[in-house]
Amino acid sequence: MARFHALYPLVSVELVAPGPVDTLDESFDITVISTRSPLQGDFIARKLARTEVILCASPEYLGRRGKPQHPSDLKQHDVMLPPIHELTRGVTFERCGADGLTTESFFAIPSRPVMTTSSVDTKYACALHGLGVAGLPSFVVGDALMEGALERVLPQWRIYSYQLWAAMPTRKFVPARTRAFMDFLVEIFGGKDEDPWLTAAGCPSYRAAQEFLAAQAAKAAATPAEGD
Repeated sequence: MARFHALYPLVSVELVAPGPVDTLDESFDITVISTRSPLQGDFIARKLARTEVILCASPEYLGRRGKPQHPSDLKQHDVMLPPIHELTRGVTFERCGADGLTTESFFAIPSRPVMTTSSVDTKYACALHGLGVAGLPSFVVGDALMEGALERVLPQWRIYSYQLWAAMPTRKFVPARTRAFMDFLVEIFGGKDEDPWLTAAGCPSYRAAQEFLAAQAAKAAATPAEGD
């Protein structure tokens, strides 16, 4: 916001942050949407980035309780989860190789969590203070990973990710200030199906899989078919 204000000092921004939203709110000029599903609705949307939900814990907690080596080890750990019904039914972990591709899947039913909360900020603060292992989006924990305040748990295993979009209602006339802020968001976050926060922290991410698949496709396209 400081950078945007420096570029457009006469634009006043009203920011409302009720928590993650998965559809457009037409009462606002721009809605930042996070979703695991394809977008649906009559509105204009531009991709900002992808954010992975990762497991992490403080060095103090891991020094005291040990670092899980496999998703099955989480049953012996204090875990913090959002109150999402689908998580109580179980979570599928996918193990990824160096190329980012899935090599193994493991289905786990979480044990009784040490805390359940819909507040990402609260869960983040509790993880920093050593309460347990938390599942948090990369954009929340990116700085803490780089600073060593949190360590990634089970880094070879992926849970799920969200696509982030900036959306605005379909209107005939869009104010210049709205277009400027939309362009600014795309520039800041990259506008690609990549996780800039994990990349900045030097962690393997969804991007590795996409780059590998693109390289394999290009190689296959460049290889003459048998009999040519």
